[in-house]
Amino acid sequence: MKIITIIGARPQIIKAAALSRAIANHFSNKINELIVHTGQHYDQNMSEVFFDELRIPKPSINLNIGSGSHGKQTALMIEQLEAILIEEKPEALVVYGDTNSTLAATIAAAKIHVPIVHIEAGLRSFNKKMPEEINRIMCDHASTLLFSPTESGYQNLLNEGFKPTEIEKHTSDNPAIFHCGDVMYDNSLHFASLSEQQSTLIKDLGLQKNAFILSTVHRNDNTDNPKALASIFESFVDIAKNGNETIVLPLHPRTKKMLDKSLSPKLLEAVNYNENIRIIDPVSFLDMIALEIHCKMVITDSGGVQKEAFFFKKPCIILRPETEWVELVECGAAKIVGTNKTLILEAFSNFSAAKNLSFPPLFGDGDASRFICEQIIKNFG
Repeated sequence: MKIITIIGARPQIIKAAALSRAIANHFSNKINELIVHTGQHYDQNMSEVFFDELRIPKPSINLNIGSGSHGKQTALMIEQLEAILIEEKPEALVVYGDTNSTLAATIAAAKIHVPIVHIEAGLRSFNKKMPEEINRIMCDHASTLLFSPTESGYQNLLNEGFKPTEIEKHTSDNPAIFHCGDVMYDNSLHFASLSEQQSTLIKDLGLQKNAFILSTVHRNDNTDNPKALASIFESFVDIAKNGNETIVLPLHPRTKKMLDKSLSPKLLEAVNYNENIRIIDPVSFLDMIALEIHCKMVITDSGGVQKEAFFFKKPCIILRPETEWVELVECGAAKIVGTNKTLILEAFSNFSAAKNLSFPPLFGDGDASRFICEQIIKNFG
């Protein structure tokens, strides 16, 4: 059977690698996968080296859509993806998460009756001001097979009217929902070993293992809000200076630019000339895993990094007003603080003093991808 996998950004390529690996290892005689990259996000790290380093398959087709407004970008993708679906005639379309590529592929497929498989289904922030929330809801309600990485995601689907039915063949009118575990947990187990073999970043930066804080800041709500950005970096200065803690901050060039534009001269100087705040260029996936494995705490506004912190048993301070990964907060491994400086410093203090934090097995057994393949074959094969 033929499936088409849609990806639009580097994190989705990494997620898709878990399914591609399961197909290659266990189902190569039953599933033929065609990978289509929309080009939603141009990433200079998307070179041959990226794919070779992670030993993952390259997309067969790249639409090179590029950036643009939500409407323009999504419309261009719908048009081109529809043509591919009509030509290739796959048994199913596989999409991940909540990007515009996910939404565009869903609309294109649903209109011409190609069944949709949504991996990372059921996640909700309950904040419809987030474009991602709209994307994930619309995708879920057009899909045939929905795979939730968490129990809360599965419960969200039940709350929205999905039923845990077991019939011979599912359709978009009678979809199937599964709590299957997280493909990124599959990946973390796989790539952690690869990272330990290949990454030299910890040594290159002269970092002491388990003696630094890893932080990422990239969400527009934070970078484009001068007050929020100032509060975050005032916290970093306080932690680095008063706590004498090293903060390693892989920073996108755009965020660097916003620092120069938004921070007061005094705060900018305090950030740039504090030897304990190590601002570095964006790092490769394997280097990021190395930082996550060997840090002692994570401060981030990234959904993916929140989970990876949990996978590697690191407490996480969440620089957002909500999270899709509510289990992390409920078990005490993460704390939502938004951009409130007082809450950031309080969470840092509490995690620094905490002992015996709990990291229960919330995200499956590391074999979610194989389960997903089995269900795809069962329903569409």
